[in-house]
Amino acid sequence: MLAQQRPAGGPAPMPDRDPVIDLVRFFCLALVVVAHTMMVSPVLHPDGTVTSENTLGDQHWFEPVVWVFQIMPLFFVAGGITGLQSWRRLRARGGNAFDFMQGRLLRLIRPAAVLLAVMFVGLSAARLAGVDPQVIELLTSGAGMPLWFLAAYLAAQLNLPWLAALHARAPWLTFAGLTALVVTVDCLRGVLPLLAYLNMLFLWCAVQQLGFIVADGPRLLPGRPAHLGIMVASNMLLGVIVLLGLYSGNMLVNLNPPNVTLLLLGISQAAALQLFRPGLSRIASVAGVRRMMGLAGRRSMTVYLWHLPLLAAMSGVLLLTDFPQPAGGSAAWWWGRPLVLLGVIALLLPVVALFGRLEERPTAAGPSPSRPAAAVLLAAVAVFVPAVNAALTGLTPGLLGGGAACFALAVVLLGRIPVRLTTPPGRQDGSEPPLPRPPLSANVEP
Repeated sequence: MLAQQRPAGGPAPMPDRDPVIDLVRFFCLALVVVAHTMMVSPVLHPDGTVTSENTLGDQHWFEPVVWVFQIMPLFFVAGGITGLQSWRRLRARGGNAFDFMQGRLLRLIRPAAVLLAVMFVGLSAARLAGVDPQVIELLTSGAGMPLWFLAAYLAAQLNLPWLAALHARAPWLTFAGLTALVVTVDCLRGVLPLLAYLNMLFLWCAVQQLGFIVADGPRLLPGRPAHLGIMVASNMLLGVIVLLGLYSGNMLVNLNPPNVTLLLLGISQAAALQLFRPGLSRIASVAGVRRMMGLAGRRSMTVYLWHLPLLAAMSGVLLLTDFPQPAGGSAAWWWGRPLVLLGVIALLLPVVALFGRLEERPTAAGPSPSRPAAAVLLAAVAVFVPAVNAALTGLTPGLLGGGAACFALAVVLLGRIPVRLTTPPGRQDGSEPPLPRPPLSANVEP
């Protein structure tokens, strides 16, 4: 992390943005969008039924590739780095854990609430218009992937304040304790399969804890030469447990519910982040790259939430036309993937322009008290009930409507973030803008 100077007798300054984390998040988001265009493959059968195939995930050659490019752990490492910085800044301004939870919830659920509401209204209208229920089911499933990520990421972030306290006291012991919980759940999942979903919390909190360790790097991490050894050792251990048949070698299979293989990937990716940081820093310093990262950072959640539903919608609409539908995995199908990607980007542009502003963290116009702890906790419950349900059983049109209502209720309960919690230290009068001036960066958070 960038070194900071503390003025004599003054408050600790806010940490500078880390352009490397901006670059990593941009890369991860771009990779997710591109990968999903090569996975979603709806099939219209002669009897009129519709199914969806994961064409890329079904290719045997893809297993070693996804081993390298399964970047979901890296998302949580980056979230741990920026989340820990945000929590420390908030505490310096007098905020507490419930203020942190309020900000995190609002940051993520405002764009998600609109997505669910738009999908519910649109699909209800399609059903009334006589669109085949199977096509509607295909479109509905398009929001399932973003919702499981939202549930997992929020679970990790909302536990961040007390995990940060444990990290301050015993960083390696805290990480070891979370790792032990992950391994314990994996050992018991054969007896109680539903128990495996506890790792949606334990595993991603453990990976987030790696971000804490990286954030406090000089104090906790070895020198750069050791990072290569950590990468090699974690991947070798991962290879051993896969060869022993304890886990699948397909990291998509290992994703939901997650298991210890993703923790080993997270260790490898955290080490790689530090090993390649100098080179990544040089790339991130290029003016054009900085502008691109700033634009993507302001609208990253909108892109993530909407790209898969839009891809599913485009695929579903094409099923209703005479447009050629090459078989998944055929040469014609692969040649058509760049066109599909361009189509998704074309659909994303107006959506981002219309709904992207929902990501800008809302603040009260003037001084206002923090929300009561009971309101924040109730809002969290209202968010997790539909999100966890969708992650466990899949998304349905009814759950879309119920989820939209629950998310809207949570937004009302959370209100707006008090200016004092988003104004830099020393400017408590609110005379300065409560948010950094554009271009915002992906890891600029309250």
